[in-house]
Amino acid sequence: MACITVSVEKPFKERLERFPWVSWSEIGREEVLKRYIFVKYMKTGNITKEEGKFCEKIDWHPVDELPLKKEFIRKLKNIEKKSYSKPMNHAELKRWFDDL
Repeated sequence: MACITVSVEKPFKERLERFPWVSWSEIGREEVLKRYIFVKYMKTGNITKEEGKFCEKIDWHPVDELPLKKEFIRKLKNIEKKSYSKPMNHAELKRWFDDL
């Protein structure tokens, strides 16, 4: 396995040392792999099964990094303007729970 050394300024290193239980190497490894998968996905639109397993393990997928489409944002804003639910009286609420 290859080894990479990252230089950071002293104040930043001191901040990292406040969390001795964190495996910064593992975090760095995951972030590099995420970046690799994302760039590959942007070029090909595919990921391998092994990369898919890694994505599942960390609950992430390259599409998570893509910006939202303008159409979707517009729909969200329209929903935001509306009421999320209608008020219910006691009888309607009871009926709703009885149907469950």
